[in-house]
Amino acid sequence: MVVGATKLPTTAGSLMALLPLTASVQLGSRRSLRIVERNAIFYRRIWPILVSGFFEPLFYLLSLGIGLNTLVGSLHVNGAVVDYATFVAPGMMATAGMTGAIIDSLYNTFWKLKVSHTYDHILATPISIGDIALGEVLWAVVRGSLYAGAFLVCMFALGDVGSWWGVLCFPAAVLTCFAFACVGLAACTWLRSWQDFDTVALVQMPVFLFSATFFPITLYPGWLQAVVRCSPLYHSAALLRDFSLGQLSWNVAGHVLYLVVMSWVGLTIAARRFARILTP
Repeated sequence: MVVGATKLPTTAGSLMALLPLTASVQLGSRRSLRIVERNAIFYRRIWPILVSGFFEPLFYLLSLGIGLNTLVGSLHVNGAVVDYATFVAPGMMATAGMTGAIIDSLYNTFWKLKVSHTYDHILATPISIGDIALGEVLWAVVRGSLYAGAFLVCMFALGDVGSWWGVLCFPAAVLTCFAFACVGLAACTWLRSWQDFDTVALVQMPVFLFSATFFPITLYPGWLQAVVRCSPLYHSAALLRDFSLGQLSWNVAGHVLYLVVMSWVGLTIAARRFARILTP
């Protein structure tokens, strides 16, 4: 099925070339940026909610550096010895990006899709279903990236980055936000009521706890290591940690490939589900 099969202008086509899509799935045109603009204007009225996310990284990193860092001590990571705060910080940055992306792609989109029926009004304009889907993903990426960027600034300020390769943590975090935004948007289309968010929390909490964020994956039992390696947050945390510590290897390509495939699958499902729900 082709969603929003509008021929893309050159500028929008350049953007779409960066997205993990196949030729059979078109998610709209640059009109999707109108959805991003709409969300930005909306958040101007409730800006404290958006800004509050910038304080979390500072509190997290200060608590790690002042408290747990002195209690746990140093860890061995791929032959390097790093303090605990430096080990945990990239995983927490990945978690911040994931949380920011999911808030908008899942919770806020559900409100507009199933409660306020905002999209029914938007479709009365030239904006297509594909524009809506892509626009919501892009806005979720913007919000998640803001939180991840704030986290990275705090990491550098507090000395929790082990290498200048750490600047690549930001594009890696953007990819993380994109992957989770795509999956969150797809999952949103199956939610029937607010009670279904209990299931979301039931999935999100183990993903957070079992992602090798707080301890090296080698400390887990062998069978649990295999389970953890299937977690998307593990691949994101490992990718950011590799950049933060300057430990570049072929593992980086594996983590990136995992997140790209995750993005493609989530975006493809989201596009088709949105078309099914919103098409009269």
